[in-house]
Amino acid sequence: MSAAATELTEDERARPGAQDDLLVIQDVKKHFPIKRGVVIRRQVGAVKAVDGVSFAVGPGETLGLVGESGCGKSTIGRTVTKLIEPTSGSIRFDGREISGLNRGRMRELRRDIQMIFQDPYSSLNPRHTIGTIVGAPFRIQGVKTDKGIKSEVQSLMERVGLNPEHYNRYPHEFSGGQRQRIGIARAIALRPRLIVCDEPVSALDVSIQAQVVNLLEDLQSEYNLAYIFVAHDLSVVRHISDRVAVMYLGKIMELTDRDTLYKAPMHPYTHALMSAVPVPDPAKEARRARILLVGDLPSPIDPPSGCVFHTRCPKYREVLDDSERARCRDEVPVFEAKQPGHFVHCHFPEVRRDLAVAEDEGITGASDRPSPDGNRPPDSTAAGDQRSRSEVEDASPPDRGPAPGDTPLFTNPARPNDFEGPLR
Repeated sequence: MSAAATELTEDERARPGAQDDLLVIQDVKKHFPIKRGVVIRRQVGAVKAVDGVSFAVGPGETLGLVGESGCGKSTIGRTVTKLIEPTSGSIRFDGREISGLNRGRMRELRRDIQMIFQDPYSSLNPRHTIGTIVGAPFRIQGVKTDKGIKSEVQSLMERVGLNPEHYNRYPHEFSGGQRQRIGIARAIALRPRLIVCDEPVSALDVSIQAQVVNLLEDLQSEYNLAYIFVAHDLSVVRHISDRVAVMYLGKIMELTDRDTLYKAPMHPYTHALMSAVPVPDPAKEARRARILLVGDLPSPIDPPSGCVFHTRCPKYREVLDDSERARCRDEVPVFEAKQPGHFVHCHFPEVRRDLAVAEDEGITGASDRPSPDGNRPPDSTAAGDQRSRSEVEDASPPDRGPAPGDTPLFTNPARPNDFEGPLR
């Protein structure tokens, strides 16, 4: 690693954020208590859904959260919006500490922090008309509009691609994609500054996903919105995010900008995720290594000691020596910057370019850009790297960008040949 990459400031090592960030969360934990007893109920344990998470989101920025089901992504979103209270930690919004605010004091902040829910069916009251649902934020916050609430709601419906004449219809009269648009209209009604998108496209088919993602990007450009975008689909996250955080068992394993993560991932868990994304080219796919994780996901009630990923880590099993394995078992890694802006929760991070999905999609990675001292980052940063530079380069697909006139297509990683429309 170059000197510029290792000589990091204290702020870079301490937290992944800057002073002008809109949202900064520090060491946030959410533990759900497990209680037993009939007459006298006592706590006998806790589900550690979120266990010491730190990140920041700037104005107009999109932070993607990815990871396995049950890793704590949605819990983070609900904690940030104070739909559930954090067990400990700091949540600062626009410089103001909000983790200790009660429901009454949080009400005024609801104008600035909103959420788009995962299920477009259960998130809408079936007994209310669309006009009532989208107009609820105005009535709850006591906001007056020049032309009245109905006119404002109809304008919002038109803005998200719905027919304003359907103002008096009920949710069951709309398709899944239209219901999600209703949820988006409700979220942007009061012009918030931060929206938590909790898997907003996972329940939709591929063609509708592309339309909703394009709509979210248009609204972000128009209103300078900041997003926390929770998703399983790595293609969607790559398309919409500025930075990406990879979560595992309640902790963030890796956090960096999108291009760097997809071009040069450093954490072994991120390597496994990237290797699972198919490339729609048999020749390139044959050259890419596939990493299979063995064993079951540990319980968040009793997570492993040391590094929580060591029980499934391929590098722990196949590369590290006994002393290094003991360190993984006994010592919790520090979530710190291994390179400027690239935070990793691992004792032995390693850049794996042979797994890079971005190279097959024509995305130029930040890791290819010169560092401040004019040098390019190295191909490996970890102890225990047993591959030479030439072996890594031979295993990597050629870095070929899209041909002139090509339109990037939205793809589903589970079905790489099933794409229905272009993403702008």
